[in-house]
Amino acid sequence: MTDLLDSMHHVAIEVRDIAESVEWYRSEFRCEVAYQDATWAFLKFANIHLALVLPGHHPPHVAFTSAKATTHPGLKPHRDGTRSVYISDLSGNSVELMDPTSL
Repeated sequence: MTDLLDSMHHVAIEVRDIAESVEWYRSEFRCEVAYQDATWAFLKFANIHLALVLPGHHPPHVAFTSAKATTHPGLKPHRDGTRSVYISDLSGNSVELMDPTSL
């Protein structure tokens, strides 16, 4: 028996305007809005989520679901009920580790 692989949860990209960007993605692609406020939105696609973030409010990043997040000392709760921690890869890219028990 093999362990389950970690999964990519979402990618976060910077946009100039949350509401306009949500409408654009909804008109161009079949997706659902899972969460939206003034500084970010979370879009659900068939195989991945896309976070739209305002510059300076949330970092652009890739997010993985990982059991490592559950016991990480930097784990923090978010407004949408999830818990995660941000780390950097060897090249300085922002990586979010999502606590799978909070999804």
